[in-house]
Amino acid sequence: MKALADEIIAGRRISRQDNLNMFITCGLEELCEGADRIREHFIGDKVDLCSIINGRSGRCPEDCKYCAQSAHNHTSCEIYDFLPEEKIVEACKLNESEGVDRFSIVTSGRSLSGEEFEKAVHAYETMHAECKIDLCASMGFLNAEQLHRLHEAGVTSYHHNIETSKRNFPNICTTHTYEQKIETLKLVKKEGMCACSGGIIGMGETWEDRLDMAVSLAELCIDSIPINALMPIEGTPLENQPRLTEDEILRTIAFFRYINPEANIRLAAGRALLTNDGEPAFQSGASATITGNMLTTVACATIQSDKQMLKDLGRDVTPDYLKGEE
Repeated sequence: MKALADEIIAGRRISRQDNLNMFITCGLEELCEGADRIREHFIGDKVDLCSIINGRSGRCPEDCKYCAQSAHNHTSCEIYDFLPEEKIVEACKLNESEGVDRFSIVTSGRSLSGEEFEKAVHAYETMHAECKIDLCASMGFLNAEQLHRLHEAGVTSYHHNIETSKRNFPNICTTHTYEQKIETLKLVKKEGMCACSGGIIGMGETWEDRLDMAVSLAELCIDSIPINALMPIEGTPLENQPRLTEDEILRTIAFFRYINPEANIRLAAGRALLTNDGEPAFQSGASATITGNMLTTVACATIQSDKQMLKDLGRDVTPDYLKGEE
């Protein structure tokens, strides 16, 4: 694995034609060491911190088996319409004051449309005018015109997870398709925005499914890849799914780095399953994380504790918009 890391640093890229089984059978320590070297070469010591606000919650018509917000599932998640702009802007400014790199509005549902989409655009215009923090969005299946309007409003990154492999996707969701996910991401890339897409591990998929997801994201040239470890939620079809071990999560993060050497590999849900809120993951190829309050579960760490942990690892947590002020 060390030799493969050297080859990747020199320009080699992993494809479907390669023997991907080596990532499952090799020693974990060596795999993680190689992944960290690849991270250091391509990304450096900067850790990208992003935070999110749940802009609209619950009543989602999609039947994703992991999700607390699906109307098909019976959970105790909050239900509310699109938040007032003042509350969103306040949260944005708070995250900026704490030195987070980027801030995103995330909404439940198949897509944001109509009056609520117009409210979102206006909120982004306000944040873009009043804040320096980078702006992102995660609003489901938007069309090219909607993505362009968000881009014009100041949004530089769009998030849209593929969730799992193409093979496994119908086992997780039946109300939309894997192909629809891919088409949306192609529109994001065409618009010239940063494409953020990853998935969830621990939903009953195989190691081959995880590898397939990693390769699919590489083929799409995804810029930021959030990796979520399932935290089973009562009332969802996956509520009794066994939780992943730390070694399983670290192996996944590490081979995602080998297969996507230039992307930000971002820790997302499930950090509570890792030592010290994910410290080993940052030594195994991860270069970014979601911080602050999570989408539907309570975060295991604060922005300040994340920044301290990363500083102790020798990482740079100063956002670009503050570096000119140092």
